[in-house]
Amino acid sequence: MFDQMLWFVARGSGVVALLMATAAVSFGMLTVARFSSDTWPRFFNLELHRRISLLAVVFIGVHIVAAVLDPWAKLGWSAALVPLISSYRPLPVAMGVVAMYLFVALILTSLLRSRMPEPLWRAIHWAAYAMWPLALGHGFFAGSDAGSLWMMAVDAVAIGAVAASLLLRLSFWDENRSRLEDTVGVSSWDEATRRGRGR
Repeated sequence: MFDQMLWFVARGSGVVALLMATAAVSFGMLTVARFSSDTWPRFFNLELHRRISLLAVVFIGVHIVAAVLDPWAKLGWSAALVPLISSYRPLPVAMGVVAMYLFVALILTSLLRSRMPEPLWRAIHWAAYAMWPLALGHGFFAGSDAGSLWMMAVDAVAIGAVAASLLLRLSFWDENRSRLEDTVGVSSWDEATRRGRGR
């Protein structure tokens, strides 16, 4: 019974982590695109990007621990931390390991951004464009139920969300590129306060 529960926790947390990473990447691109509407202030994108990214770390951690403890997968801590040494689907598992390291690097550098040169932070943040497809591939090829209808629907939603956000970002690329530092560097609450005072 406990073994079965571990399997469900590993799969469930993995799916939630993928959706969280998808949302974080999407809101990050919407932030750069400066997307907003009458009912959706621009600072929502930045705050959701930050908070969902941190929440995704929790589910990634749960996913890794449950997968390591699952006796059916026989993963082990070394295989969960070192790419390509897993006896269980080594390449798909390695994709997840690399995606995990990239995501952690994105989080840590964002937390330390005030102490980093802006070009370096921005260059590291481009790793998100590698992290997300690796995470998607990990779920698609490593998951035992990757071919099920519900999982394919999850993958389709994730791909659609990122594709739509990417198209929106590209459509505003030239217009917003010169304002990128101000767009991603200002706290949402600072922006909201300024907007409130301006009324």
